[in-house]
Amino acid sequence: MMKPGVPVCVLGAGAWGTALAVHAAARGPTLLWARDAELLAHLRMRGENTRYLPGIELPQALRLEESLAAALRHASGEGLVVLAVPVAGLRGLAAALRACWERGDAQLPAAVLILAKGFEQDSAALPHEVVAQELTGLARAPVIGMLSGPSFALEVARGLPVALVAAGAQPALARCAVRALHGGAMRVYASDDVVGVAVGGAVKNVLAIACGVSDGLGQGANARAALITRGLAEMARLGHALGARPETFMGLSGMGDLVLTCTGELSRNRRVGLQLAAGKSLQAVVRELGHVAEGVYTARTVLELAGRQGLQMPITEQVCALLDRRTDAAGALEALLAREPRAESETGDAP
Repeated sequence: MMKPGVPVCVLGAGAWGTALAVHAAARGPTLLWARDAELLAHLRMRGENTRYLPGIELPQALRLEESLAAALRHASGEGLVVLAVPVAGLRGLAAALRACWERGDAQLPAAVLILAKGFEQDSAALPHEVVAQELTGLARAPVIGMLSGPSFALEVARGLPVALVAAGAQPALARCAVRALHGGAMRVYASDDVVGVAVGGAVKNVLAIACGVSDGLGQGANARAALITRGLAEMARLGHALGARPETFMGLSGMGDLVLTCTGELSRNRRVGLQLAAGKSLQAVVRELGHVAEGVYTARTVLELAGRQGLQMPITEQVCALLDRRTDAAGALEALLAREPRAESETGDAP
């Protein structure tokens, strides 16, 4: 007899949360929770998340829930709780989880897996750090980690092949993630470099804006390849300073996610760059997008962290200048091209 799958509770019914819930429902008992009661009513009525993931039928086995306590009970004990909200919503959600567990509304799960990519604006904390801070003091905290890698939600929901990395300081995190999610068209690899995986997921969104600008200005494939390659150096430089291992950035959460986000037509952050290059205001771009583009909110924090570490991140610097309206798309490109020549692996310019 086949062993029953790991109970999975996905908190957040955006595109990525819905897509992962669709995948997990084919492997075991899965629940999707949303804060917005109106959205949940729509999902129940239509059997589809037309707002965030149109065209994907929700499996009948997928349970929909508006009560956070009931959602957490679904994953009590040996289950997996997936936090599928943007970075800006992580701290509030983590605090709500702690309150539920402290009241005894649900038992702790085996693990908490975070999908958000970015830095918290006020604290500059990475997603797993935000959640750990809010759960500090629990009698027994669950293991916490990140799930990252090159993954467009729509393709995952369609059952197309994808490879991801589950990163946590404790091996139990990756074991739980693999048991719950690995299989079918999804491969899940393990890593203990949670800082490296988190930094890669954050910085790649900023670099995707730069590539979108370049593509929007018609600068060609050579320019895009240069931005991706030099952007990878910026990513690794910051990650190394924050304690990550250099080899992590050559993997799925580094180079893999960077290439996808900088080149794929489904990339929201690349779309931001394309629209900025067309002369649209940032406010108009974000409004028309209708989804969160984390690079817009992460860029300034990345640059501030680089400054504290004494690091040069010229691509990130020009993205920030563009977002802050201190330059336009053409001016940002001109500033990058005007930089002084240097050795590719010059000290201070490589991780």
